[in-house]
Amino acid sequence: MVATGAFAPGHLGELTRIIPFEMVDAVLESTRAVQARVRALPSRVVVYLLLAAVLFAELGYEQVWARMTAGLAGVPVADPVSSALSQARRRIGIAPLRALFDLIKGPAAGAARWRGLLVCAIDGTSMFTPDSPANVAAYGHAGGGNGPSGYPMLRLLAVVACGTRTVIDAVFGTPSVGEITYAPPLLGCLGNDMLLLADRNFAAADLIGAVAGTGADLLFRCRNNRKLPMTGRCGDNSWLTRIGTTTVRVIAATILVHQSGGPARTERYLLITTLTDHKRYPAPELVSLYHQRWEIETSYLELKSTILGGRVLRARTPDGIAQEIYALLVTYQALRIAITDATVTTGTTADRASFSIALNTARDQLILAAGIIAGTTIDLIGTIGHAVLDHLLPARRQRTCPRIVKRAISKHRAKGNIDRNSYKITINITINSG
Repeated sequence: MVATGAFAPGHLGELTRIIPFEMVDAVLESTRAVQARVRALPSRVVVYLLLAAVLFAELGYEQVWARMTAGLAGVPVADPVSSALSQARRRIGIAPLRALFDLIKGPAAGAARWRGLLVCAIDGTSMFTPDSPANVAAYGHAGGGNGPSGYPMLRLLAVVACGTRTVIDAVFGTPSVGEITYAPPLLGCLGNDMLLLADRNFAAADLIGAVAGTGADLLFRCRNNRKLPMTGRCGDNSWLTRIGTTTVRVIAATILVHQSGGPARTERYLLITTLTDHKRYPAPELVSLYHQRWEIETSYLELKSTILGGRVLRARTPDGIAQEIYALLVTYQALRIAITDATVTTGTTADRASFSIALNTARDQLILAAGIIAGTTIDLIGTIGHAVLDHLLPARRQRTCPRIVKRAISKHRAKGNIDRNSYKITINITINSG
């Protein structure tokens, strides 16, 4: 079951149920990007082409089009050349994709909560763009100890709901602007009953005050040598201090990690939080909870490695890059919603769902043009959800592995003599007094 006429190729397989025709038509109408007349490539079809291209990041747009139309046997469809697809993408511009992201972003049902608080994390990452003059002018080559980067880079900063890894909001731009500068526009997505996790880079006084001003709570890590004078004591060895205009609780912890088959190691954490009630929010639980910040790193892995396969983005202009980034975020969010719908329905934790299984099943459904419109008997889980549930990952285990360069600079010699094994671990947490 597909749309009729020239609109037939406009679909995303089963993911069309999450991004339906009505939603795409609404954003096109609101951004005044609807075609003046029905062409061989209507605007709705072009939006779905951009989203489908995310599922097939290794293919050119003509090959993506071939997969969108492969399951439309007996339906007359256009056969556009590459230049026609390029002109169509430029015609609709950035605004419809940005508006579509605004509609679909946010925490999915079942996002992780701790003591009634929605747990989310903020962090940034970098992505590479094609080495065109326009992209170089917009983003530049990032410098480093080994010289400038081979491709222009952009910075992406996002707030992600832990557990479901759905994107609550995101911004991106030139890497010459730091994460702290990009962060304030994202704070509008925060509110009461939310807890924001962040690493040491975000523990600036102005940003801490801005986060607290939204009504959300925070749990940030600080540098271990940061001076945080005591203004009050709590009953669990944590203490109160002032950072700017905000009163925060300081938790200094020593974490002893016992590795099976490897040496034990010790780490020190210095955490600050606006959760000042030590009885309601025990310090050892907050230290353990901080580990959830790594959920956003997994989200970036899924975006950059699982979907893009480590490739640079496609577009050779900044406007095209912006359009592509929003398409990437929208499609990623749709996949994550499909996963969450399946896991919540069956009471399974979302971290046991395989993102690769969901991605590959969504590709298959698009090629088959299957599941676009739900039948009279509605399956809330769908083909993607059933595939995920049929191949659940093992329950998460406590393991450790050193942070290393996974891909050596030289193919002939790995960088350093590093033990690359993962070890099962047990953890002991000690809260130190100030």
